[in-house]
Amino acid sequence: MRRAEASAEGLTLKRGYHHGNLRQALVEAALTLIVAKGPQGFTLSEAAKAADVTPAAVYRHFAGRDDLLAEVARQGFDIFAALLEYAFDEGRPSPIAAFEATGRAYLAFARKYPGHYQAMFESGLQPGKHPDLAQVAAKARATMDRAADNLARGLPADRRPPASMISAHVWAVSHGVVELFLRGNGGPQPWPPEDLLETAIGIYLRGLGLLAPDL
Repeated sequence: MRRAEASAEGLTLKRGYHHGNLRQALVEAALTLIVAKGPQGFTLSEAAKAADVTPAAVYRHFAGRDDLLAEVARQGFDIFAALLEYAFDEGRPSPIAAFEATGRAYLAFARKYPGHYQAMFESGLQPGKHPDLAQVAAKARATMDRAADNLARGLPADRRPPASMISAHVWAVSHGVVELFLRGNGGPQPWPPEDLLETAIGIYLRGLGLLAPDL
């Protein structure tokens, strides 16, 4: 993951600051605050305090809170894209297995990186206003599209939905499982989120004709 370089030259820092990379220290502070309060539940001043710097120092690196959230989200998408690529594994051992693995990777990412996940999907950021964020978000989406395209080739051309539509469907299902069941917004459930997602993808693939119906 690319880490932004930051210079402390000219900054007014509180005594005891030893991070050496203020920009990244602010990202780490924001991640802690996001997990505790949500992506819109903290101020830039709180991030500065958590990083042990003056509020004025923050503006040497970020124009405002949205700019800081965009960097958190960018780094999150960087991790997310790498995780999806690893899960896809160039379509091995089979197109269906690789496709299902990308869905599980979505849940794994949300569980392990909750601060990044919230900055990416719950902060209200518009990637189009942040070119670096938009670029790495597109990279993650491209891997999901590749997995879907690899899978769709098993269908006759006249019954083959666009790969981007297939990946969008599974992305939506994965996001719904995360929001409702992994993050607890849908209340307690007797089934693990992974089982819910696997079942939903199985139903979807059977609907496309890519899996044989259960007998």
